[in-house]
Formats: sequence, C-alpha cells, structure tokens
Amino acid sequence: MIPPLLRSTARSALLLLAVAVLVFAATELLPGDAAQARTGGRAGDAELARLRAQAGLDDPPWQRFSRWLVGLLRGDAGRSLISDRPVSDLIVERLPATLLLTGLALAIAVPLMLLVAWVGSAPRLRVPASGAIAAAAGIPQVVVAGALVALFSGLLHWLPRVSLLPIGQPPWRQPELLVLPTLSLALPAAAYGAGVLAGAVADVRQLPHIGDAVLRGVPRWLVATRHVLPLLLAPLLRILTITAGGLIAGAAVVETVFGYNGLGELLVSSVANRDVPTVQAVAVLGAAVVLAGLWLADLVQGGTE
Repeated sequence: MIPPLLRSTARSALLLLAVAVLVFAATELLPGDAAQARTGGRAGDAELARLRAQAGLDDPPWQRFSRWLVGLLRGDAGRSLISDRPVSDLIVERLPATLLLTGLALAIAVPLMLLVAWVGSAPRLRVPASGAIAAAAGIPQVVVAGALVALFSGLLHWLPRVSLLPIGQPPWRQPELLVLPTLSLALPAAAYGAGVLAGAVADVRQLPHIGDAVLRGVPRWLVATRHVLPLLLAPLLRILTITAGGLIAGAAVVETVFGYNGLGELLVSSVANRDVPTVQAVAVLGAAVVLAGLWLADLVQGGTE
C-alpha cells in the first residue's frame, strides 16, 4: 500500500500540474497579446512581428508551455512582457500587501465563522439560520464592498473610499486604508465558512459526551472550546484552506475596487495588458496555496484517525 503522506503529496502535485495546464490554456484563449497591448495597437505588422519573436510568442504552444513549466520548477517565473522585469520581483513587491490584507481578513473571518456556525447549529435556529447564512454567502464581494463604501464613506464619512497605496510602502502605515478592503473580504468568507461548518458543528454537538457536558452545567464557551473545537480541527482546516484560496481570488476584485496595490490588482492589470507570464505565475501561486493547505489538512486528518 502507498503511504498516506506519499499518496497525498502525489495527488497534490498532480492537481497542481493540472492547474498549470488549465491556467496556460486559459491564457492562450485571451484575445490579443502583449505585443499589441504594449504598443497600444499603433505598431505596424513588422514591429508587431519583431516584438512577438523577441518575447517568444510565435513559438508553438507546447514549446512555450514546457519552457514555462521548466522555469517554474527552477523557481524562475519568467519576465514580464510589459515591463521586462522578472515576474518574481513583481510578485515580491505586491505580496506583503496582499498577505497583510488576507491575514487580517482571516483574523476577522475565522472567529466570526465559528461564532455563526455555533449559533446556527442550535436545533431551534438551524433551519432559519441556514437560509440566512446561505443568502449572506451568496452576496458578491463587489456588492459587499459597495455597501461598505456607501455606509462608512458616503454616509458616515469615517473611512476613505479608495485605498491607494504606493507600491512598496508598508500598508500598516495607513491602517485606515485597510478597513474596507479587509471587511469586504472577511464578511463573505465568514458567511461561506459558517455555512459549510454548521453541519459539522451540529453533528459534533449531538455526540453523547457533549450533551453530558451540557447537562452537567459546563459553561457553553468551555464546551465549545474544549470539547467541540478539537473534533472540528480537520474539517476546519480544510474550510480555512478553501477560504484562504477564496480570499486570494477575491482579492483580485476587492483590490481593484479599492485601488489597493496587491497581487489581485497585479493579476487584473496583467490580464488587461495580456502579460501572460505574470498572469500565469499569480494564478498558479494562488492554487499552490490552496493545495498546500489541503495537503496539510490531509495530514491532520490522517493523524487524528
């Protein structure tokens, strides 16, 4: 039999390879190319041909894919077709801003998710709570962002409407710029996680020793933290992994809405400019984060069985 660790690692590696193939195929379907975007459509055929040859855009797709994949395995994501800078440098510049934003969003989403899942798993509230949680989770992030801007910027005038931050400047120097983007990411993530987790919480609360602890008068917060939470570690880790991946994907919307210079904004601008190496690197990085978390969740679940 294949050891669980080896099986989980091999599955994660194959999934990451499949994601790389899908990302490359998706970028191949984008209309136009970086040569046209770089010249603004004003260059002649000869100049476009020269730029495409210089960037290797005329090579067959299989050749470009193999070259890109080998580069990724070596830690080289290539060079931007627009700025001619290493893609890794562009990512390193934007990564701290996105990590801070998603980290703050997780710090808000996780306790809120657990609280809503605990309340929503109560027998008397389970049916209405599940509908309310599903409705909240279905609200698009752009709608949440718009509502927050309308409330805190338009009505109350407490926070700025945009989060324009110079590239490379630490975001924590202007914490007021982080509030609305963070909430725009955290609230939908908390609703989604609570909806997925509520069923598992309800099942755990029906276990005999949990009911016995409640009947003995153990405080509910102690029941939740000491008896329920350890049994939810594996599913919670999976949900957190998916949530983290969703936050990275959602950052593309939120960062664009608020003008926040992170990886999401870099991804959107790179798609607009047909900067294929940058798009591919950022997309694969997000997928790698999700798969690494799922791999870790498999290890945790295997260790608890």
